[in-house]
Amino acid sequence: MYIDGVFSGGGIKGFALIGAYKEIEKRGFTFKRLAGTSAGSIIASFIIAGYTSDEILELMDEIDLKTFLDKRKSLLSLPFTEWISLYWNLGLYRGVKLEEWLISKLKAKGISTFADIPPGSLRVVASDLTNGRLIVLPDDLVEYGINPDSFSVARAIRMSCSLPYFFEPVKLTTSSGVNIVCDGGVLSNFPIWLFYQSEKPYKITRPVLGIKLSSSEKDRMKKKITNAIDMYGALFETMKEAHDGRHISSRHEKDIVFIPVDDIVTTEFELNEQKKLALIELGRSRTNKFLNTWTY
Repeated sequence: MYIDGVFSGGGIKGFALIGAYKEIEKRGFTFKRLAGTSAGSIIASFIIAGYTSDEILELMDEIDLKTFLDKRKSLLSLPFTEWISLYWNLGLYRGVKLEEWLISKLKAKGISTFADIPPGSLRVVASDLTNGRLIVLPDDLVEYGINPDSFSVARAIRMSCSLPYFFEPVKLTTSSGVNIVCDGGVLSNFPIWLFYQSEKPYKITRPVLGIKLSSSEKDRMKKKITNAIDMYGALFETMKEAHDGRHISSRHEKDIVFIPVDDIVTTEFELNEQKKLALIELGRSRTNKFLNTWTY
């Protein structure tokens, strides 16, 4: 059965998405269109490329995640050097190794640009900080004077994954100037709204299944804010969740698998094998339980 799907962001927590996909695949569902943010955009792109869940697991097993932590080389080795680099380059790590890996794995399936996949089959979200707007790739590229068909899928995924201050943002150069683009999770970490028409009733082409790396809104713990650092964290989380939460709470919760992974840090690139397997199994078991009662 054909369905559409949405995978949320969550950094390293995204291993749970692989487990979810494994169960979805087992049930005989096939994704026709996919949308995703950050880690979700990586899984979505691999699925559209034709990778099975087992193949995605193999891809993740063969790579040392710390490879993606590619710092810029410096002539100095002083303690404050990386903070100077962060100030000027806007991120601790370049993100180039991640993009190169994505290019290689997508090319193995014959995919380089959006022209190589069915139109509308993959959409990913990023945040244009220069213009203060959310962008959907490849759809919105025409507004920047860029032909979507010629744009690299791997570059779009890297944009969506460029976690602020962790990875350097991507510079999208156009005839009108340079636009600083970072992680889509800043504005929409779970873009399920992409599959629903804006007018009521909210018609859909086929069933939409969402996989979200968090608790449902009613089960989410309240944030404890006692100092400025707590408040900064709460601000960032609110920015990520508020826009999507408005859509989810009103219409779509019955079509979403919620996978609570709050005990894993988004940037825990030294995740050990035991935690990886636990995340994968959590995603699989939660999805199994959900699909047992899903009415589409």
